[in-house]
Order: sequence, then structure tokens, then C-alpha cells
Amino acid sequence: MAAATMMQGSSRGGGRRGGGPEDDKLVFETTEGVEAITTFDAMGIKDDLLRGIYQYGFEKPSAIQQRAVMPIIKGRDVIAQAQSGTGKTSMIALTVCQMLDTSNREVQALILSPTRELATQTEKVILAIGDFINIQAHACVGGKSVGEDIRKLENGVHVVSGTPGRVCDMIKRRTLRTRAIKMLVLDESDEMLSRGFKDQIYDVYRYLPPDLQVVLISATLPHEILEMTTKFMTDPVKILVKRDELTLEGIKQFFVAVEREEWKFDTLCDLYDTLTITQAVIFCNTKRKVDWLTEKMRGYNFTVSSMHGDMPQKERDAIMAEFRSGTTRVLITTDVWARGLDVQQVSLVINYDLPNNRELYIHRIGRSGRFGRKGVAINFVKSDDIKILRDIEQYYSTQIDEMPMNVADLI
Repeated sequence: MAAATMMQGSSRGGGRRGGGPEDDKLVFETTEGVEAITTFDAMGIKDDLLRGIYQYGFEKPSAIQQRAVMPIIKGRDVIAQAQSGTGKTSMIALTVCQMLDTSNREVQALILSPTRELATQTEKVILAIGDFINIQAHACVGGKSVGEDIRKLENGVHVVSGTPGRVCDMIKRRTLRTRAIKMLVLDESDEMLSRGFKDQIYDVYRYLPPDLQVVLISATLPHEILEMTTKFMTDPVKILVKRDELTLEGIKQFFVAVEREEWKFDTLCDLYDTLTITQAVIFCNTKRKVDWLTEKMRGYNFTVSSMHGDMPQKERDAIMAEFRSGTTRVLITTDVWARGLDVQQVSLVINYDLPNNRELYIHRIGRSGRFGRKGVAINFVKSDDIKILRDIEQYYSTQIDEMPMNVADLI
């Protein structure tokens, strides 16, 4: 690997709704030779794609986009790590659209994501940004009709955004033909390469052409994942944000001490009016807990919706649509929702249970304060959780204070 140089990110974070100062002070640990290109115009992007980017509402590239777009467009293998909410999905969409030959109706790029919702969201961003260049994209995810997938793929698409299981299935059925695939993107790649998906990813990888470009994107990239990349990446350009830069600038983090598990519920009820000022996501560690808490809240006449991986896909889609449109304001969910999902209005995250690992904490609280907007995270902490909370604080060199009375004013 080329010597890592420290580069000071001095750009203002761009993005939808004007952007914010979210990456003023970021320090990137970057492979030598990576430059920050501060405008989309200077990246040599096709004119009609530029139109799509501006129409989508982007004004200027965020810090990670300034550094990673060019190496990806040039065909290099890239490992890009940046905070939640800094435009990773749109960076994938942009680079994929730039590289496609739209006159060839074959799959040329494959994007794999850990959840169906994220894969679908990526597909939507690609279709929006690629609007003027007539990009055909398809989200290939579990829980949807196999027949529909087959019809779409037989018809010819340029890019597939999917979850590993369904994509693998389509490749094995020879419906998803891989011969023209030039680029594989693993979104939230630490999750993709950890136990759950690793075998499926390798399974897919076996079917892809040998001169493949591989791009890894995530907010957290533990060391063991980085070590693993040597198996399937060639001399990758690394663009990594230092760990203590990872907790999100605009997000205030608090804890509420509860002596007993059952006190959490009363605390949540007290907070309900604060939750509905904006939109809030409440995280529990198990599906059973999500169902229990949802029932209990409704029993007390609070309006909440809930989502987890055991629900039928149709129901998950409907709940997502309601929450995105603001029809529902409080969503109770498991970590299926912690990664990559972008709902602009969420500015409050509550950890009803503290997450089981430190990486998940970042992903969860990153659901609020997207693109440098303000956000608040509140952690419900029993006495035996204090140690975990302090561990999270130390790991990310951040501060989590006791929740003030006027928390509503901060949102």
C-alpha cells in the first residue's frame, strides 16, 4: 500500500437541502495521490448525468465524494469509509452511472447491500440521478416476486442493486448474466463481510469476470475486515476517516439512567410528545422486544409503527413509505433499520436497548442528523449498561451526558 498521508478536509459538506459543516474538520487517512475535487463539474462527468445530479438536489460533492469519485471512475479498486449521512449511496449511484455504457443492455455493475430497504433505496437514487441518461436499474431483493425479477432481468438492465441471497439465486438460475459486469460494490461492507453474508458474497464473487473492479463502502471498517480485502482487491485506494472523527458532529448524545427495565417504558411515554415534534426511531435489540413495545405503546393509545426482519416484505415496504412521507412519526425497530436508511426528517434516535456492539451504535445514531443537520440520540441505560456506555464513549472519544430537562429545545 502506498504510504498513507494525512489530508485535512477543508471543504463544506454538500448535499441535499443545502448541506452543512459536517465535514469541515474531518481528517482523512488517504492513499497518496488522492486529491479532493471540490466540484462535480471538475470530475469530468457526462453532461446529462450532471443534469441528473443537480436536479436531484446536490450542489457540491461531500468530503468523501470529493476524494473517492475520481479513483472509482478511473477504475481503481477503492475502500471508502466515511460517516453516516455524508453521501455514500449517492456516490455509488454517481460512479455507477458514469461508468455504464447505456447502449449495451447487459448488467455492468452489481451493488450488494445487507438489507432489502437499503438495496431498494440505492436503486431509487440510481434511477433519479441517471434520469437523463436512461439508466435501467433493478433492485433484486428477497421477499419480492421471483417472476418479476426474472422478467426484469430478461428484459435487460444496466445495473442491479440487491441483497446477496436473491442475487446469488438469480445468478445460479442464469437469469442474472454476469459476463459484462465490470464493477462490484459492497455497501456497508463490514456487515457484508462479517459472518452473516460472507459465504454468499464469495459465492457471488466466483461467478464474476476476473478483471473486476471492487469498491467497498462503509461507515465502520474494523481491522479484520480490512485484512480480508487482500483476497479480492488489487492495490486498493484507501480513503478512511479516523475513528474519533466518526461520531457525528451535529448529533447530541444523552443517556437516561433507569434502575429497572420496566422504568424504560414510563420514560418513553414521558418523551412521546418530544418524539412527535419531529420523527423518531426507537431501537430495540430483538424482534420480540419490538413487537412487545409496539403493542404496549398502542395499548396506552400512543401512535407508533414498527418494523423488523420477520415481517412480510409488503408490510415492510408499506411501513417505510408511511414513515418516509411523515404519516407515521415514531418507528420502533431492530438493527435491520440501523444501516444506511435515509429519512430526512428523523432528528431523534432512542436506544431503548443499548446496541450489542460499538459499530452498531454509530450506525443507529447516524439515522438522525443526516447531512450535517442537528440530531439527538438518547440512550436508556440500566446500571449494568453504564460500563457499555462508557466503553462507547471512550472508543469514539465522545461525550454522552445525562439528558437535560429541555431536550425538546435541542431537536
